[in-house]
Amino acid sequence: MSMNEFLRPISVDSAPRGSRCEWCGNPAEQQLTAIGGSYHNESGLFCRPCGEKFSLAVVANSVRMTAPTETNFSSY
Repeated sequence: MSMNEFLRPISVDSAPRGSRCEWCGNPAEQQLTAIGGSYHNESGLFCRPCGEKFSLAVVANSVRMTAPTETNFSSY
């Protein structure tokens, strides 16, 4: 998974003035873009609480995608 310079799978930018949160309709504070994983380049304008939820969803998905798979090794 790609990471930005702060080792986060999300790029954070300021939202354009007058923007509304895509999830709840409140004034947007930030534009978030997922980096890597199945959400790669998915982005949106969010208020702070909804942005946290978006970030948690992306991070949780990236952890599931990078978790090691169980392997069975035969003993010799």
